[in-house]
Amino acid sequence: MGLVLLRRWLSGGVCRSLARMDGKTVVITGANTGIGKETAVDLARRGARVVLACRDEGKAREAADEVRRRSGNTDVVVERLDLASLASVREFSRRLHDTEKRLDVLVNNAGLMRCPKWKTEDGFEMQFGVNHLGHFLLTNLVLDMLKKSAPSRVINVSSLAHRRGKIHFDDINLDQDYNPGTSYNQSKLANVLFTRELARRLQGTGVTVNSLHPGVVKTEVARHVLAGVAAWKAALLYPIILLLVKTPPQGAQTSIYCAVAEELENVSGLYYSDCAPKDVAPQGKDDDAARRLWELSARMVGLETGGK
Repeated sequence: MGLVLLRRWLSGGVCRSLARMDGKTVVITGANTGIGKETAVDLARRGARVVLACRDEGKAREAADEVRRRSGNTDVVVERLDLASLASVREFSRRLHDTEKRLDVLVNNAGLMRCPKWKTEDGFEMQFGVNHLGHFLLTNLVLDMLKKSAPSRVINVSSLAHRRGKIHFDDINLDQDYNPGTSYNQSKLANVLFTRELARRLQGTGVTVNSLHPGVVKTEVARHVLAGVAAWKAALLYPIILLLVKTPPQGAQTSIYCAVAEELENVSGLYYSDCAPKDVAPQGKDDDAARRLWELSARMVGLETGGK
């Protein structure tokens, strides 16, 4: 009985909003699997046109078929987006401007977790490059569409791991001492700081931006949580861990909430977990660090900083 109650508590909040999204267009990165796909299903059920922005077009097409089938909405399309390539991000933005009349919600969902010391196409450390820089560039490139469609929303999927994060301004690519966990934590703190600074810059535009922690989701367990663990230990731990993590539909609830909840229409710059606002770590409230990260990110991806 105790385990059942614990499991129910750990499953987290549920988005209760019945809001419709007919006539609205949503872009979700990394929507071919996990919480991204579940977010796509829910928003498609609400009547939105959903763009699955994914690196693997084959898997994305399979996911799109599933989203159409489960939602009953045929207005689901696939566009290729490789966040590890700035050229791909720019090309995606160009196609989006050509094919879409509006953009109401951008869900920056895609991400890597605790990968080896890999580099992006442009030479950046992979987790910082994909989890932060790719989304930073993408968001800036489509801001004009979001502003034209206002009120509109940007949602950055971060993590509780931001609490252990530090922005290594003197070694942003962690070339001196790479650690998968350190890299991941830095990228998730970057999501929070990006949200904070973007919200400041977007005041008065009708575009809001919030970040969130989805919870520890089942799809990540085998690939990340148990990575490097001896096989016999993994076999023992896996059933226990499954009792303590969320399913993808449960993990998607806060993303859905941030996308549709009527009470969030004018709310910006906050951090959510289990469909409720939560406090961020002290380093996630550092406005100077947020501005500094913005300026550094803009230089790294080749954007004008704007001096704001």
